[in-house]
Amino acid sequence: MLSAFSLNAMASTHTEIEHLLTFVASTECQYERNGTMHNGKEAVEHINKKYAYYSDDIESTEDFIKYSATKSKMSGKHYKIHCGDKAPITSQQWLLIELDTYREAHK
Repeated sequence: MLSAFSLNAMASTHTEIEHLLTFVASTECQYERNGTMHNGKEAVEHINKKYAYYSDDIESTEDFIKYSATKSKMSGKHYKIHCGDKAPITSQQWLLIELDTYREAHK
């Protein structure tokens, strides 16, 4: 039987993951995967496929980012985010920054 703490943690993780998926889907930034640029909606489609594949390994929002939205399983190349004139950053950095922002706003 799951404790109330476990249920709250699971609900919190689910809410955070849903927020990150919405964040990616609505971004104006470009998501680079293996040298090809994708818009937010295309990126979310790919992330959701990986999320389903790795669902048994995901116990936290950080796990979601690590397994579903960080790098190519095939090439091992890290995904990059291109936002306007800013230098590209890894998708992991970008999503962890957004996760911190979200958590700060929902304390």
